[in-house]
Amino acid sequence: MAYTASDLSVLAYANNFTLWHYTTVDPTLTIEGAGYFDSAADMVRVGDLVIINIDTDGTPATKFYIVTGNTGSSVTVAVYS
Repeated sequence: MAYTASDLSVLAYANNFTLWHYTTVDPTLTIEGAGYFDSAADMVRVGDLVIINIDTDGTPATKFYIVTGNTGSSVTVAVYS
């Protein structure tokens, strides 16, 4: 699959920080792959957190990610620790 804009929603926004929620049937490796969130480049900012419900039609998991880079066309995320 691929990123689906309608599955990304804002949970909270304050002081130029956004907490997002995203749900997908995609597995972890796909989400963490290059370019997955590129279509959201106009919405997410470096430092935003995204709670992701992963692989919802298989072995579901929930992980927290932080947006680590956004060039305006390319978005990178990493597992938040």
